[in-house]
Amino acid sequence: MSADYINQFLFQFYPYITLVVFVVGSALRYDRDQYSWKADSSQLLRKKGMRLGNNLFHIGIIGLLLGHTVGLLTPSWIYHYVITTETKQLIAMSVGGFFGALACVGMSILIYRRLFDARIRATSKVADIMILLVLYAQLILGLISIFYSAKDLEGNTMTAMGNWAQHIVTFRGGAADFVMQAPLIFKLHLVLGISLFLLFPFTRLVHVFSGFAAPIKYLWRTGYQIVRKRG
Repeated sequence: MSADYINQFLFQFYPYITLVVFVVGSALRYDRDQYSWKADSSQLLRKKGMRLGNNLFHIGIIGLLLGHTVGLLTPSWIYHYVITTETKQLIAMSVGGFFGALACVGMSILIYRRLFDARIRATSKVADIMILLVLYAQLILGLISIFYSAKDLEGNTMTAMGNWAQHIVTFRGGAADFVMQAPLIFKLHLVLGISLFLLFPFTRLVHVFSGFAAPIKYLWRTGYQIVRKRG
């Protein structure tokens, strides 16, 4: 199996496979097993470290998701009205490093609780531990990639990643060609990030949907909650 074939599969076809599993799997789980549609918080078992770790992780991961979305999907001709590619590279490294560090510290706390607190470990599913470790690995890969980005301050790799992402979301061919020559660390980061969509419907990550849907559902509710005084 040639390197070119592997590259084409991972960065041209694999993203769409994971997207289909993500959409269909999430819909089927919601339809058939809504009682499992939750975060399964361990706060009731032990509060120590939960608030700090949870807040650091979520602040960091939300910042990273927003940064990656804007950074990867904004065409260069748009941001060139405001900043140069070199400036965008420095911003991505500094902001990504900040939020990545927050998320990594928070995840370290959460993993320590999950693995080394006897009560929490006893009630943890294999999928709970597995998804935490996968997210942790993804965060570490992202932080390591910053050092490689520092060697390419002209932003060539960053531009290539952006072109890849924009071709994928617009269903254009040739996406894999943009990352063919990218350093291995970036390829691993991309593949693991794509794989999270594959794992999403089968893990506690589905509670992300609830976080977005709850405020929308509240705004469009058809009635009001009735609270009666005790007689």
